[in-house]
Amino acid sequence: MELFKYMEMYDYEQTVVCQDKESGLKAIIAIHDTTLGPALGGTRMWTYDTEEAAFEDALRLAKGMTYKNAAAGLNLGGGKTVIIGDPRKDKNEAMFRAFGRFIQGLNGRYITAEDVGTTVEDMDLVYSETEFVTGISPAFGSSGNPSPVTAYGVYVGMKAAAKEAFGDDSLAGKTVAVQGIGNVAYQMCRHLHEEGAKLIVTDINKDTVRRAVEEFGAKAVDINDIYSVECDIFSPCALGAIINDETIPQLKAKVIAGAANNQLKETTHGDIIQEKEIVYAPDYVINSGGVINVADELIGYNRDRAMKKVETIYDSISKIFEISKRDQIPTYVAANRMAEERIATMRKSRRQFLSNGMNILSRGRS
Repeated sequence: MELFKYMEMYDYEQTVVCQDKESGLKAIIAIHDTTLGPALGGTRMWTYDTEEAAFEDALRLAKGMTYKNAAAGLNLGGGKTVIIGDPRKDKNEAMFRAFGRFIQGLNGRYITAEDVGTTVEDMDLVYSETEFVTGISPAFGSSGNPSPVTAYGVYVGMKAAAKEAFGDDSLAGKTVAVQGIGNVAYQMCRHLHEEGAKLIVTDINKDTVRRAVEEFGAKAVDINDIYSVECDIFSPCALGAIINDETIPQLKAKVIAGAANNQLKETTHGDIIQEKEIVYAPDYVINSGGVINVADELIGYNRDRAMKKVETIYDSISKIFEISKRDQIPTYVAANRMAEERIATMRKSRRQFLSNGMNILSRGRS
């Protein structure tokens, strides 16, 4: 790939290539935009087919974090790291400590966290070399497992979408079809059940389906039938690209609101569901509870404060609907516009984040 051409096209600030021969570290840190503050984004470890694929993934994910953090109202920019390697067999202590030193060298411009292929324990190793990391063990001042907080944010955002579609944000009596019942979706189902929603669920893991049936009175259906069930809300919480040419004609829901990333296979599918008058809550906004939660660690974690911030996802989703109607655009475009408008406002007074020797973290280290 033509790296500089790609970076110029989407206005990236910086790409850092990290190599440590002894530990086997091969990492790419991509910083997209720090207008709002230091770039925050997790570290993904994956067996990429080519170095070019790794660069493309790092850059794409970094840009996504810029929009996610901006739309969530955080004073943070977007960045991401990918480590090339098999997370099942290539990890070692020296690798993550070397990676931590590279992060420290960026002087606070980039803050990392766990992602696909990395764990809390890996982040603890990174923390031994730098403070610019979140999602570490609770003993170090972390917020712990982010799944319940992400789930609560999706639930809150779903209520905002319900109000847009039905005129009332109550989910009592509404039928919600949930695709995938992982850690986030299971907690979301708990909130829905407690409010009185009716659940239809599916997952490749039959044990989690059985738990949902027993605990929440959910109805189980085959994984291929979840799109066509009679429901008020379709909640994709598993695979990406699940809103596509094959699934859209089957949908009977008036709302799409779920925890999965990259739900639209193509942007044109966002246009199609808009034309069909299906209310879509953009994925990177409704599932931002996790990043909101870990961002609170940067100022000394307070769960009550973090949860109040997560509740503003309701307001963010509502604002997206307002922009969509104001500008006559699909909601996925409105979400981007909301993020871009916030960045543009700040860019007038600030372009790139620098810590200038100040410690932006209040979390102390022993």
